Formats: sequence, structure tokens, C-alpha cells
Amino acid sequence: MTEPQIIVRNLTKTYRVPERQPGLRASLTSMLHRTYTDVPAVRDISFSIQPGEMVGFIGPNGAGKTTTLKMLAGLLHPSSGEASVMSHTPWQRKPEYLRHISMILGNKSQMLWDIPPLDTFHVLGEIYRVPAHELKCALDELVDLLEMRDLLTKPVRNFSLGERMKCELVAGLLHHPDVLFLDEPTLGLDVSMQNRLRRFLAEYNRRRGVTMILTSHYMADVVALCPRVILIHHGKLLYDGELRELAQQLAPFKLIRVATHSENHFPSELPFGAEIIERVNGQVTLRASLANAPAVTAHLLNTLPVADLTVEDPPIETVIDQIYQEGNV
Repeated sequence: MTEPQIIVRNLTKTYRVPERQPGLRASLTSMLHRTYTDVPAVRDISFSIQPGEMVGFIGPNGAGKTTTLKMLAGLLHPSSGEASVMSHTPWQRKPEYLRHISMILGNKSQMLWDIPPLDTFHVLGEIYRVPAHELKCALDELVDLLEMRDLLTKPVRNFSLGERMKCELVAGLLHHPDVLFLDEPTLGLDVSMQNRLRRFLAEYNRRRGVTMILTSHYMADVVALCPRVILIHHGKLLYDGELRELAQQLAPFKLIRVATHSENHFPSELPFGAEIIERVNGQVTLRASLANAPAVTAHLLNTLPVADLTVEDPPIETVIDQIYQEGNV
């Protein structure tokens, strides 16, 4: 097995935040004697990631996802613990390290609004010391993959959110980073643009073998791109493994949706431990264990005038929400 490209050991980040009571007197007192409180953002997390992996880094708001990515990108110093990315300590921010990583934030832009993106790309090429012919090849590849050649000479201020996000991806990938940190890359985009960006990231990973860590509140991003997930909650690591195994562990059942030619034909009770959980517009939804789902399906087909039948896994959003609510796996 190859050496992990990213190694995190007991990483912890605690913010020291000033606090004061409301009111004028408290304001004056705080000028002379300020009090602080410690707010733990990341608590003793450890994991490793192999070269070329696409890993979903998920958790509720305030779980510590962005703080962790910023430490790995070298933007924050940890309170304790260690991290190694491509054999570099990120927060030392050595130039040879920064030339091999990129971080793209869905809610922040590095594009200058009053000039065309092509100008910004050339400036970034100079910053990263990308030779002219390599910059041209990289631009051609990325622009074609993202289908955005008609945007290159227009001012960024005229772009839609999806068009600006395309530009952010090009800006972050021009120097061909080996490690890519993606923080909410599809934030605020419509469904069509989300699908296009997912296809782009999957294809770019296939072509370049880039290691990607992705945070997103859209589980469709994670399902489409990341076979493996790391889940944190209140700064603590709760799960590290395959998303499919997590779903099977927490929701070991299938949903069977069946429509009959007449709802009157549907029995009130079913064998094999199946349970009716919903009746909507002539369609009945049942829940059956993984082991019993085939038998329940066969029973329905053999005994009812079935017009339509589907067997589905429970929505992954439901599984993840269960973890967020309970705080454990």
C-alpha cells in the first residue's frame, strides 16, 4: 500500500473568544479587564487519506469542518496535534507546499469583479510560476471541461453564481495541485449547475489523480463523488469509512413503494415483518429489513394487482440527520 498523502494525528483547535455582558458599564469594564472563554472547534481527530482519494468531510453547522480544512491548508495553526500533507507541515506554509495544494471556498471569491477572468488566470499563473505553455494547456483543458470559453473575456461582475464558480475552479486548478480542499463548492447553485460541477470534479479526479477533501451540506455531492466519508460532530470524529456501510449500519432496511390498481386490494397487515409507513395518492410505502425485502417484494407481486413497484434504500439525508440529532453512530 502506498504512503498516505494526508496524515492527521490528534488535531485540536480551540478558539479563545472575548466575551462581555450587555450594557454600557460592561463595555467600559471590558476595556480595562477583558474576559475570555475557550471554544473548542476541533477535538483530537485523527485520519489518513491515500493519494487520489475523494473523501467527503461532513457534519452539521459548527462541527469543525472548515476549521479542519483551513488547518490542512495552512491558514490556521492548531492548538495541538500534528498534520502532514505531502510530507509537509501545512501551517509552515512553505512555498513548495503551497504550489501543490489548492483550497476553493464556495462562499468566497478570488476573482476580481471588474476584469475578465482570463486576466486573473494569467496573474495567478505568474504567482504560481506556471510556464506560459503549461498555463495555456491547463487553461484549454479546464475551459473545455467546464464549457466556459465564452466567459473568458467578459467582466466577472456580469456572471451568474454558477459561472463564477466555474471560474473559481479554474483559478484553483491552474497550477495542477496534487491536493484539493473543497469547502461547499456547490453552495447556492441550481440543480443543473450542481450536476455539471460534480461531473467535472469526477472527471478531473479521473484524469489527474488529485486527492480531494470535500465538505458539503448537499448529500448529493457526497453520494456522487465520495465513496468514503469522515463525519465529525461537535469537533469530534464519529465515523470514518464507506458511506454505504454507514447507511446499512444505521438504516438496515429497504423502502418498498407499491401502487395497485385499487388501494382496496392492499392488506392492512403483511408477512415477514414488513411495516406500512405511508399511504399517499394511491401509493403505499413499506419498510422491510434487508433480509426480508426480497420475500416481501415477491409476496406483493404474487398476491396484489400491482401497477408499479420500486425498492429503494432509505434517503441518505435521513441517515445523516439521525446522526446529527443523536450525536453518535
